[in-house]
Amino acid sequence: MAEDYYPPGGFYFTVKVLGSATALSLLTDIDASFQEISGVQAEWDTEEVVEGGENRFVHRLPRPAKYSNLVLKRGIVTKGSFLSEWFGLTIGSALTLPIIPQNLLVMLLNDNGWPTNAWIFVNAYPLRWDVGPFNSMDNKILIETLELSYNYFQRINVNVEGAAAALAALTLAVARLAV
Repeated sequence: MAEDYYPPGGFYFTVKVLGSATALSLLTDIDASFQEISGVQAEWDTEEVVEGGENRFVHRLPRPAKYSNLVLKRGIVTKGSFLSEWFGLTIGSALTLPIIPQNLLVMLLNDNGWPTNAWIFVNAYPLRWDVGPFNSMDNKILIETLELSYNYFQRINVNVEGAAAALAALTLAVARLAV
């Protein structure tokens, strides 16, 4: 008899910045925790082409994919954070410094904390940094929103038996991206 399948919850996930071997990113995992992630979306537009002599239909040809912005929300970070420093240097420089894109890895985790699915966002860079609102009448955590543009994302299925196999699948997929 087949094993029952239950879709994973969307509440246990983590974010990693790939290739950011700065001391700040190596010393802390503070950039891995977020309240909400959105913008994992791709769609194709179509171009209509009319063929001469054919009046029954119009050809609808796919155009390149469009990707929405990746939006990360979390409680404001008061400790050293690579993402905060990167956003601050990029957005605060008023384009006087070069924009340095980073690859981001978003992983959906299972009950044991092992990745089941992952998405790699290629050449992401900061677009918007929003903090607030500040409200003296609410007893809420102050939220910062980090919005990024990226070239494309790639979905990786790492839901294989065993933690070592899952990590091997993820490592292989990231290595292929670098080529």
